[in-house]
Amino acid sequence: MFCPKCGSLLMPKDVNKKRVMACSCGYRSGSGDFSIAETVKSKEKRLEVVEEQETLPITDAQCPKCGHPKAYYWMKQTRAADEAETRFFRCEKCRNTWRDYF
Repeated sequence: MFCPKCGSLLMPKDVNKKRVMACSCGYRSGSGDFSIAETVKSKEKRLEVVEEQETLPITDAQCPKCGHPKAYYWMKQTRAADEAETRFFRCEKCRNTWRDYF
């Protein structure tokens, strides 16, 4: 409930052994027939875990272990900033991981 004079939130207050809703501006509601209830709803979130699914880009690279022609790849700076990045590959079929230096 909000105050009709200033728009602030009305708070319950005891005045002359009677419970009224009052505002800091001085407004008081005349009715004591109200109830205050607080409801907390449980927000249960479901988290789905997906295993063994790659979100990496795929390229043509032959696996040295099984010979499969496709592999996932990503690049990472493993040496000094003025040197080239290291490219990592993971075979789409056997999951073997290897690296390629530029």
